[in-house]
Amino acid sequence: VIFALNQTLLQQESLRAGSLQVPYTTEDLIRHYNCGDLNSIIFNHDTSQVPNFNNVTLPLSEQVTAQEIDSYFRQELIYKRNERMGNRVKALLENHPDKSFFFAFGAGW
Repeated sequence: VIFALNQTLLQQESLRAGSLQVPYTTEDLIRHYNCGDLNSIIFNHDTSQVPNFNNVTLPLSEQVTAQEIDSYFRQELIYKRNERMGNRVKALLENHPDKSFFFAFGAGW
C-alpha cells in the first residue's frame, strides 16, 4: 500500500511540475464519448482512472511490485465491478420483463 501511495504521489507531483504529460484531457474524453468513438485509443486504456504503476525506471524488484499492484487494481476495480454490474442488470431484466429500464455506464470507471 505504501508503495502504491508513493508512486501515486510521485506521478501527481510530476503532473503538477509539468514533467509528465497526460496523453489526453478530460475534454478529449468528452469529445470522443459524445461522438460515439468508443474504439478510440482513449477508451482502450481500461485503467485510465487508475494510476499507472508500471514504470521502467524503477528497480526490477519495484517493477514486479508495480505490475502486481496494477494487475490487482485492474481486476478489482474494473473487471469485477463490470461483472457485478452486468449481473445486476441481467437480474433486473429477468425479474421484471414487463418493465423498461435505462442504464448508463461510464467509459472507464
